[in-house]
Amino acid sequence: MEPNSLFIAPRERHAGSLLVSLGLMSLLRQRFEKIAFFRPLVSKADDPDSRFIHDFFQLDIPMAQMTGLTLAEATQKLSDGHKHELFEQLVAQYQTLQQEYDFVLVHGMEMTRHASGIEFDINLALAKHFNSPYVPVLNGQDKTRSEIETEIEMELHASADHDPFAFFVNRMAPALHDDSEDFKKHPGLPVFYLPELDDLNTPTIKEVADALHGEFLTPKKQGWNRLVKAPIVAAMTIENYLPRVNEGDLIVVPGDRSDILIASVMSLFARNMPNIAGILLTGGLVPKPVIQDLIINFEGRDLPIISVQTDTYPSAMDVGRVRAKLNANNSRKTHLALGLFDRHVDRDGLMERILQRASDHSRDITTPIMFEYRLFETARQRLKTIVLPEASDERILRACDVLLQRKVVNPILLGRPDEVLYQANLLGLNLEGAQIIDPETSPWKSHFIDQLFEMRQHKGMTQDLAKDSISHVSYFATMMVHLGYADGMVSGATHTTADTVRPALQIIKTQPDTSLVSSVFFMCFDTRVLVYGDCAVNQNPTAEQLAEIAIGSAETARHFGIDPKVALLSYSTGESGHGSEVEKVRQAAQLAHQKRPDLLLEGPLQYDAAIDPTVARQKMPDSDVAGQATVFIFPDLNTGNNTYKAVQRASGAIAIGPVLQGLRKPVNDLSRGCSVADIVNTVAITAIQAQANDQ
Repeated sequence: MEPNSLFIAPRERHAGSLLVSLGLMSLLRQRFEKIAFFRPLVSKADDPDSRFIHDFFQLDIPMAQMTGLTLAEATQKLSDGHKHELFEQLVAQYQTLQQEYDFVLVHGMEMTRHASGIEFDINLALAKHFNSPYVPVLNGQDKTRSEIETEIEMELHASADHDPFAFFVNRMAPALHDDSEDFKKHPGLPVFYLPELDDLNTPTIKEVADALHGEFLTPKKQGWNRLVKAPIVAAMTIENYLPRVNEGDLIVVPGDRSDILIASVMSLFARNMPNIAGILLTGGLVPKPVIQDLIINFEGRDLPIISVQTDTYPSAMDVGRVRAKLNANNSRKTHLALGLFDRHVDRDGLMERILQRASDHSRDITTPIMFEYRLFETARQRLKTIVLPEASDERILRACDVLLQRKVVNPILLGRPDEVLYQANLLGLNLEGAQIIDPETSPWKSHFIDQLFEMRQHKGMTQDLAKDSISHVSYFATMMVHLGYADGMVSGATHTTADTVRPALQIIKTQPDTSLVSSVFFMCFDTRVLVYGDCAVNQNPTAEQLAEIAIGSAETARHFGIDPKVALLSYSTGESGHGSEVEKVRQAAQLAHQKRPDLLLEGPLQYDAAIDPTVARQKMPDSDVAGQATVFIFPDLNTGNNTYKAVQRASGAIAIGPVLQGLRKPVNDLSRGCSVADIVNTVAITAIQAQANDQ
């Protein structure tokens, strides 16, 4: 078989094979740089599943190359007796991808009513013609153990001359899935069982609106990702209708029932009422402008309202028939699907099986997506508890939702539980699994005050000042880390760097062999990740401090899977230059060598000599670091901060950080302009730092 491909073959309708492709693509990204996703046969030329994979993974492949023929085109060729030509065309397109990409993930034809004119075994036939490892996906919904085992045996018999690479049985009843360890074993053939997850199979408001050709009356994308658990027809008076509403209901009501419309909107903000998914106005009727203005300008405008032309009861029936699908508009469902895959698939075993067939000539590369994936994988190995003190910030809540879905950490949010859950509800987030602590009512508060007073009284701390300090969420969270209630803290989305770092220095303090806290940025380029330090904390470090920063940065790099080759940077390379600044770097390199002779470390080096092998051969040909450095230590904050920003802007690199180092326990600072992805990555990094502390 060809070493650089897999063929995902849905064998039944609604098998959920896109989830399998999503999980495999995420897995493959950690080892292969250039990956193509190819669907030989699609319902329509602009295939939404291909678009979803392309956009989510930011694939470097034109959309036109990701699909082969439409089902209509394939059916016509088969009807005309051109079956050989059909396969020839698809094989040619596939082989072109193989030549241009490191790995090709093929997603076979879905078993839908549109595929009735195509042979059932065309996926197996294509996998044979592509000479690609074959991965069947079965639908385990509503099936018994005996039925599932029989289907696996039938599939093995049908593909006897092209043995499956692995099996996926998707959408199993959770109770049956719990017993899957007792299913019949197939030596040498991994079989992965994935349970049904209700939220994945529940359509969103956007999917309902698209299926019913509805028009949104509310602002674009408002509440698009709310899940529609069930339609409910509102044909009663308000007092009889409201008690019948359940969580996630879509209210289906004629467009001229302003009383129901207003009552439904108000129910969203009543804490004792269920959180409805949205409102569907039927009959082509819309409220008068004065009613629309009243609703749309209501506080917390996150409730979607849709207008459709069909009447009420046909509309309700149509809503009930809408099927959920993974798509680029719903990142929460995507992360939920990835989390499901990660929990129930032996990723390491599957990757080892893939690599057994993979080329021995793959390059040692790390893309930004690979790096982020590895962060998640490492954090998952030993879940750590990370406290996020800024639960009032929407970005923190959204990041917490992602962290929970991906099972990256055990998060703790600081805030009033009712307020935090209320805000999450309005945002359509699920924070189940997160611990929410109110510092004001916590039984730990008085103990924290006493502890802070004892620790800082020699610095003039009074009991009243300790009480005032602990009332600040940063101090409360830092004390949680210090006393072991949390393994690390991430803050800074709404607070200053000083608010985050000062309590850490006062309470957690630096490591025994470290005199200062410093920082690094992970600079993620197209094919590698470099470490830059210190670009955020120390303004003008001494030679001793610079040596400490170099050693600390090398250890940080090692913790995150980067082989440290440390370059201490200056305006001179080797012995060619003189002056106080270059002498400081030279002395720092000597001190670092004395403390850690095991480290590959060189200084002073100019940046071009540190990173470019050609320049290194001219300026320092015998160095083990020059031309291949992975850790870059800048002589001062001015140089480091400007350089990382200039490189980031000029190259398009992703800068993750600053990551603080030198503390006894991990605390990391966010930029107040941080994104949800920044928060998620920083939390994962903090968890990995906490794991390193255990060692």
